[in-house]
Amino acid sequence: MPSPAFEALPPAIAAALTSRGFTALTTVQEAVLDPALAGRDLRISSQTGSGKTVAVGLVLVPGLEAAVKERASLPPAPQTGPSPCRPAALLVAPTRELAAQLQKELSWLYQPLGIRVAAVVGGTSYGGELRSLRSGPLVIVGTPGRLLDHLERGSIDPSTAFSVVLDEADQMLDLGFRDELEAILGKTPPERRTHLVSATFPREVLSLANRYQRNAADVQGTQRGEANEDITHIAHMVRSGERDAVLVNLLLLAPGERTLVFVRTRADAADIADRLANRGFGARALSGEMEQWERTKTLDAFRNGNISTLVATDVAARGLDVPDVSRVIHADPPNDPEAFTHRSGRTGRAGRKGTSIVLLPPSAREGVSRLFRRARVEATFAPAPTVADVLRAADDRLIAELTTAPAEDAKEDARLRGLADRLLATEDPAKLVTALLARARHTGACAPETVTPVSLHAQRPQAFEQRGGPTRGGHDDRGPRGGYDRGPSSGPGPIHAPMHVGFVPFRVTWGERHGADPRRVLALVCRRGGIQGNQVGAIRIGEVESTFEVAVPVAAEFAELVRKPDTRDPRIRIEAITSVPSGVAPRAPFQDRSAGNPPPVMAPQAQEAPAPRAAAVAIPAPAASYSRRDDRRPGPPSVPPVVAPLAAEGFTPPRRKMVNSARWQ
Repeated sequence: MPSPAFEALPPAIAAALTSRGFTALTTVQEAVLDPALAGRDLRISSQTGSGKTVAVGLVLVPGLEAAVKERASLPPAPQTGPSPCRPAALLVAPTRELAAQLQKELSWLYQPLGIRVAAVVGGTSYGGELRSLRSGPLVIVGTPGRLLDHLERGSIDPSTAFSVVLDEADQMLDLGFRDELEAILGKTPPERRTHLVSATFPREVLSLANRYQRNAADVQGTQRGEANEDITHIAHMVRSGERDAVLVNLLLLAPGERTLVFVRTRADAADIADRLANRGFGARALSGEMEQWERTKTLDAFRNGNISTLVATDVAARGLDVPDVSRVIHADPPNDPEAFTHRSGRTGRAGRKGTSIVLLPPSAREGVSRLFRRARVEATFAPAPTVADVLRAADDRLIAELTTAPAEDAKEDARLRGLADRLLATEDPAKLVTALLARARHTGACAPETVTPVSLHAQRPQAFEQRGGPTRGGHDDRGPRGGYDRGPSSGPGPIHAPMHVGFVPFRVTWGERHGADPRRVLALVCRRGGIQGNQVGAIRIGEVESTFEVAVPVAAEFAELVRKPDTRDPRIRIEAITSVPSGVAPRAPFQDRSAGNPPPVMAPQAQEAPAPRAAAVAIPAPAASYSRRDDRRPGPPSVPPVVAPLAAEGFTPPRRKMVNSARWQ
């Protein structure tokens, strides 16, 4: 039976909810409809997957109904040219994915009222957005940069907006969009209502709320920071170099289940997705470097079940609402409890059960335990799945399939029954069944991986920084690892490479004119050459080509791999600028990048030594600003100088943007 709050909804809205299968409202949806909150600014917090988007939609309904009546009473305006869109409500979201989700959810909710919802996000065509805005939507959802751009261009007139909603305000502040948010709020009417929505409300968000909200009221569907009881949390301690093997075994334990794998860097997302796909898993990567059409296509494939595994950076932690995600695997533990909460919240949504699994090196147990405590979750430390565990699960699935025949197969096939009788008359039943099972490959996409058992007893504590992540040298991606520490990542001085490592310069026929930036060049280099981000030195973006450095121990193999044409874009060529040293140690396949062990470096051989390197020469970089994108963290206002060890050898890089790749991983 519908609840009283459900029955009190406008008939058109109640009909829309009923058509989507709603029979009652969630706790947070009922809370926002409390008559005592009418006219007040709201701070809405609840668990991920608890229906906050629909709750926001219900809050806006009275104002939108009034706007519809007001528009209907106005005489038609004379057509003297394109007029700006005058929305009644603006919603701001940190990522394109979340903005798309908000548009989709609010569109079906408001469809019976005849209210259109438009989205303006980065990475899409201005022309298409302008056509959408000219259709007169009453609700506009946008990412901060693109929405502010439309406001400044005059294609959106905010003077009629009665409400502004900041969804996931904490992430927008983390991404550096405070200036954009303040500019957007400054362009809207002072009498507007301002609502903030998030699963967590850290101090920075409360400071913003106190500045722009009036007579604010807390609306909590669940207590802030309260763990989702529908999610089971498990931690597996993994030895160095075996993280990917454990990931393979986890996927084999429940093949076909929709799984999200989180990593820190875009290069890792592409690398792991490719490795899993090569092993037979339906896996793809999702990261901020991808064009919007690629991201949409990948998410659609994940939603439709065409792929079962999505390897993503934190761009997918907010706003990714995919039904039936049964597992979230943190291949790289997050740095703070807020990120952990939002990552884990992609499963266990809308009352469904889910599992959140963290993979960590033994030395990081203390830090990850602290992370669990700060996130207020009870996690179980359990051994990582072994070959025996995977085979046992596969056997159980096969027995269940053979002994539980579906209804449509209840009728026996006379031909197969006759064949079975012939075999049983001449063969030993046990031997016969064994032979048939041997022909049935039932373990999954590939064979399980051997995993070294790790003791679950107390381990040597790992030093953790204030935000809950491991310090440099541990299981972290915020700085260079693997023996390629290029010094401090900030400060006025040059960033030095250890003299015993060295780098080899390469050029790529991809420059700023073609859309290159340091992040995208780093991802391309790692994918083409099969190397890791911490094996790439300085990246310099030129007008039509760019240069970068590759660590000497992997340079020879890198140069060989990049000679092959790129299947994605054969026009992009990569070549060495100077001769590549030979005699370096080969890299181990499927090397782990999470535990901090340096890649092997071969000792000097009894052969002709390379020419001595010239002294490092610091080349000051001109001031440059990093263009803000709606789903990327803005860079510093200026870039520190970068050492160019090969300058004395005649290597002159383009003097445009100079960024050390360790700052952008």
